Amino acid sequence: MNRIKTKYLGLELNSPVILSSSGLTSTLQRIKDAEMAGAGAVVLKSIFEEQIMNEVAHVDSYSDYPEAADYVRTYVQENSLGLYLKLIEDAKQQCSIPIIASINCRGIGEWVDYARVIEAAGADALELNIFLLPTDKETSSDEIERNYLNIIERVKEAISIPLSVKLGAGFTNPLAIVREIYYRNVKGVVLFNRFYPTDIDIEKMAVKAGDIFSHPSELSNALRWTALVNGSLPLIDVAVSTGVHSGADAVKALLAGASAVEIASAAYENGLQVIGEMNTFICDWMKRHEFQTLRDVTGRMNAKNIADPMLYERTQFMKYYSNHE
Repeated sequence: MNRIKTKYLGLELNSPVILSSSGLTSTLQRIKDAEMAGAGAVVLKSIFEEQIMNEVAHVDSYSDYPEAADYVRTYVQENSLGLYLKLIEDAKQQCSIPIIASINCRGIGEWVDYARVIEAAGADALELNIFLLPTDKETSSDEIERNYLNIIERVKEAISIPLSVKLGAGFTNPLAIVREIYYRNVKGVVLFNRFYPTDIDIEKMAVKAGDIFSHPSELSNALRWTALVNGSLPLIDVAVSTGVHSGADAVKALLAGASAVEIASAAYENGLQVIGEMNTFICDWMKRHEFQTLRDVTGRMNAKNIADPMLYERTQFMKYYSNHE
């Protein structure tokens, strides 16, 4: 019996460890390597609405012939998407693990049609990574959330394969947004998206990229919200993304209520063998604690199932220091 077999988005996975959207899932050989390493599924490197639309805009700005511009614009879109569709088709033919496509988007537009052709190419599910950084002081949180939900509705209408939504950690009330996503028949959420980090070089006085890899300390926030989401909305699947670097981290996520974990930084830093190491740790831990299946583990320590759910709430920080002088 495979103790660590799980179900995520209605898909059967032989491991709860998913290799997330990154350069590690950008080619057929890398997907094969992930399967050999023990990944339960892969999320393909995202196709970026912004990148394709920028390429199209670049074509428009340099053409004096509208008819030619239309042709080249269509070619750019179809060529960029065509390579992605070919990757899905090849991966489905040559790999046995679920292939989850990924779209990174900022708004409703032509790219919604990408979801339809991605499904037709054979993807098992679609992960929607919505990027709406609130930089306009005139835009309310309600408006931002409506934009998210409008995008999700359009995509859900376009496809029949399972849909998951990768969220950022900045929502005023993550439980409310996940509830609204669940009401729109979305199968799962991924907690959390890790945005491009920025830093400042104080000698050159220049803005630069921060550390692109996540850190185990970032797991804490995802654990909290996974436990709260799974406790109050148990019918929507949760995958924990940020901060999972070890088998112990994966077990924590599962106990909090995750059906799966998505990793990238750990694989970049330690190689794909970290997937097998995580699988072995989870299996050994389950044997020690006499769990036969992951179904017995998932959500065992969510906010509903522990004796004191207040432990997942922020007030505990104040209580801790009030009791330690």
